[in-house]
Amino acid sequence: MGRRTIKITIDTNILVRFFIEDDPEQAAQARALMIKGTRIVIPLPALCEAAWVLRRGYRLPAADIADQLERLLLVETIVIDRQALMAGAAFLRAGGDFADGAIATDGRDKGGEVFVSFDRGAVNRWRRMGGNAAEPTLVLSAG
Repeated sequence: MGRRTIKITIDTNILVRFFIEDDPEQAAQARALMIKGTRIVIPLPALCEAAWVLRRGYRLPAADIADQLERLLLVETIVIDRQALMAGAAFLRAGGDFADGAIATDGRDKGGEVFVSFDRGAVNRWRRMGGNAAEPTLVLSAG
């Protein structure tokens, strides 16, 4: 008999338990889901929220969070926005927020030509990564 099909979408708290293991019972269940899942969908908002919780709530170093999240790319049963995850990890390593890199990438992939933010650091990081970015005043004055 073949392997049972388990197609799931996991929430932020599953990711956090998987990485942190601060609740042994929940961590074991999170690990089991990651092992037994035949299709594990991790939505972009769950990645952004997990990065925030790990950074702000658990005070993990940004590089460690980036490494943990990038390891998800090695699991072939995980369905994830690879480009957004990699950009978010790069933003973390450059001193920014995971969500800013993920948002800029997701927007670009959906046809947004310019990443616009009041956060100058995020704008500059996206530019350094080769993206088109500006603060709102620049975009508004060009129109």
